[in-house]
Amino acid sequence: MIYTDNRIVVVSLRKNQILSGVTVIRYKYNISTRRIAFAGVVAALYATLTITLSFIGYGPIQFRVAEALCILPFYFPITTWGLFIGCIIANVFSPYPLDIFVGPVASLIAVLITMQIGKSGPGGVWKKALACLPPVVVNAVIIGALIAYYMTESFEAGAFTAAFILNGLQVGLGQAVVMFALGLPAMIYLPKSRVYTKLSEY
Repeated sequence: MIYTDNRIVVVSLRKNQILSGVTVIRYKYNISTRRIAFAGVVAALYATLTITLSFIGYGPIQFRVAEALCILPFYFPITTWGLFIGCIIANVFSPYPLDIFVGPVASLIAVLITMQIGKSGPGGVWKKALACLPPVVVNAVIIGALIAYYMTESFEAGAFTAAFILNGLQVGLGQAVVMFALGLPAMIYLPKSRVYTKLSEY
């Protein structure tokens, strides 16, 4: 029972009704719980994949397979936060201490852009390909700069710039392989699957 605007709002799990002086509304408790659980599963999957495949998940040359999950916010915005949390957990094991802060922020920026692209509708293959680009570009710039900083231990123009270009290209290439070899096919196939139908209920 909830008191609001001098009325008693009674929460019912069964049906909608309006009684004299009492508003009875339908409220699905399981909606928010299921969405949170969905995001939690994505976080766990991202962290598990990255840690298990750590030999290719960290460093200047990396193919972080879990990044293919960055397609999910295109269809399911709630997964944005699952990916963010999953990246925090995964980056606890990064060889770069600042990566526990920088990496998740980079991932969050990337998937928020991907999510915004998806909000205008699923579109065709080219739109899905466009949605795969933010994780590539954002990580190339931010993670490339992070690794360059650790390699040069400074932001001195000459040394840092050279290291940034090299590492940015390497990180971007690894991201591109994952996003376009794994992520894009998954984006195309997912709406046709039963899994998508089930997840759309969340």
